[in-house]
Amino acid sequence: MVSAVFHTPSAPGSPVVAALQGEAPVAINAAQVIARLETPSGFDWNSLLMAVLPPVLGLLLLTLIWSMVSMATAGSIPTPIDTAKQAIDIFSDPFYRKGPNDQGVGWNVLASLQRVGLGFGLAALVGIPAGFVIGRFEFMSRMFNPLISLMRPVSPLAWLPIGLLVFKGAHPAAIWTIFICSIWPMIINTAVGVQRVPQDYMNVARVLNLSEWKIVTKILFPSVLPYMLTGVRLAVGTAWLVIVAAEMLTGGVGIGFWVWDEWNNLNVKNIIIAIFVIGIVGLLLEHALIKIASAFTYEEVKS
Repeated sequence: MVSAVFHTPSAPGSPVVAALQGEAPVAINAAQVIARLETPSGFDWNSLLMAVLPPVLGLLLLTLIWSMVSMATAGSIPTPIDTAKQAIDIFSDPFYRKGPNDQGVGWNVLASLQRVGLGFGLAALVGIPAGFVIGRFEFMSRMFNPLISLMRPVSPLAWLPIGLLVFKGAHPAAIWTIFICSIWPMIINTAVGVQRVPQDYMNVARVLNLSEWKIVTKILFPSVLPYMLTGVRLAVGTAWLVIVAAEMLTGGVGIGFWVWDEWNNLNVKNIIIAIFVIGIVGLLLEHALIKIASAFTYEEVKS
């Protein structure tokens, strides 16, 4: 490490003044001093520019391509300006009610989020414990792995008619569809996390004669948490994708039904607005789960 003594006779606390006062000179790290000299004392405009400029350029590129497509289709696709004006009109009153099938975009988003929350919650209650059991016991793993491999590739929408037949209603059928599409990522990721727990941990538990409950709560759960949160993130993303398609088919209130209803009315502006709303809500859900995962000091979660 390179150090140097900088002499500034008139400065308080300088090595010379310290010597005159009977104190020992202070050694200052040269690398730290150079870093301080090179770092501007004011606001870091470069970091702000790098944080803001790339997203702005991306949005400008999207707007440019959108405008070109609008001109190429002779106005069949509305321009960004026309869509923005329509969006201002829609979001000026997002929670209006004019009938069971004529409600604001806010009510439609809330209805979709309610279905996603119910289906996802039921899937978590079943899928996470099932993942622990399948990962913990080899017999259960051999028993359920073929069933999971058979059911997982099936499109969630293929389960929608079964839900309509069993539950006799569009709302519970949509929740059933969300349940089916959400459960597989949580089961698989949780089971993989349990199977990757170091064997040394289990050997220590066996030596200490720990009960199964303590093994799960003290050893497995902390180790499996990063994998479990990854499964939760995948499940929520898949559920939000599926609910739009399910609501298109079942009708009622929801963002997917709103898209289909606007298509029947040939209102392309509202369809484009709905696309942005779906994307923004999905982004917020993903961001919220990332923040929850980052609250834990696991490198697997943070990465």
